[in-house]
Amino acid sequence: MNFGYFTLTDNPPAYGANRRDPNRFLLEVVEECVEAEAMGYASAWVPEHHFGRFGILPSPTMFLAHIANRTRKLKLGPATVVLPINHPLRMVEEFNLLDLLSDGRAVFSAGRGYDQGEYTPFGASFADSRAVFDEQMEYMMAAWRQSPFEFHGRYYSTPEPITVVPRPVQLPHPEVYVACFSKPSIELAARLRVNTIFAPFAAAMLFGSVQEAARESKRMAREAGHPDPKVMCSYFVSVSHSSDETDRARVRLLHYLHSILPVFPSDRRTAPPHIAYFVDIVERLRAMKPDQVSDRSIVTGDVEHCVEVLKRCEEGGISEVILYFNFGELSHRDTLKAMERFAREVMPYFAERPQSLAAGR
Repeated sequence: MNFGYFTLTDNPPAYGANRRDPNRFLLEVVEECVEAEAMGYASAWVPEHHFGRFGILPSPTMFLAHIANRTRKLKLGPATVVLPINHPLRMVEEFNLLDLLSDGRAVFSAGRGYDQGEYTPFGASFADSRAVFDEQMEYMMAAWRQSPFEFHGRYYSTPEPITVVPRPVQLPHPEVYVACFSKPSIELAARLRVNTIFAPFAAAMLFGSVQEAARESKRMAREAGHPDPKVMCSYFVSVSHSSDETDRARVRLLHYLHSILPVFPSDRRTAPPHIAYFVDIVERLRAMKPDQVSDRSIVTGDVEHCVEVLKRCEEGGISEVILYFNFGELSHRDTLKAMERFAREVMPYFAERPQSLAAGR
């Protein structure tokens, strides 16, 4: 199982006077991505967020093209493109170009998002996001799998056959993931024969655990004709050397979760039916206490515990876990230390030749 660096560049208004300068924060994330490669991480994943309501990185493709120029092996992925506020043809072109400029290191991941405040300024319909997203993904896969391609749908169509240039280095296309917070998203990924990525908390709400979500996702994909589906997940992480450190990580995560709740749909009367499950998520998070923060959300504790949690992911069929270190106002300096600690103390137990935990101590 591989590990990647992941951030949502969280900097919501609820952080108040502690909010970071966005420009400086993004340059710090650049350094964290570059250092991730040097530390042995397999990939870097950055978000799409707008207007400072939650995160602060509006264009993952531009950001990742810059990272491509400063790295040599790191896979480069968005986590995730908010597809309904983008044009699918433009996304195909941009990720083809990223794949070319990075010599075949681009990964594509898309989701619907959850913040109506990011939709409205772009003139996108939050109410129609489910249907729009499904059609956009079908459009993109047609553009990647056929050349020239045609598409005729309800929201998007091509007036005549289109040839997309440049072509990606990875043929017929970069790896594609759907960010899954609901069963219809898993069904879409299976139907299109692409891969899935889960947040453990949401996966546990759907299936009881991220491992069971991975098994169900793979089963559905294989039944739909995808012979080798991949499943990834994200995790908040903080390897601790004391119980106090573990407690602080849980408090920091809860601070993060409570601070970003304003961007989630929270009113059952106004939330579109296809995204109403977010109301349940908000209610659970709002009621959560630090001692209730568990392995369903965060990998924290000593090395042995972190390895145990992640080994369960590996045994459940997860091919890669992308790790969120700098959540909840963790400083740049402390983020680099946390990344280095994980790489040095946990990663060796997932090398090609695994060693026993006892032998490593």
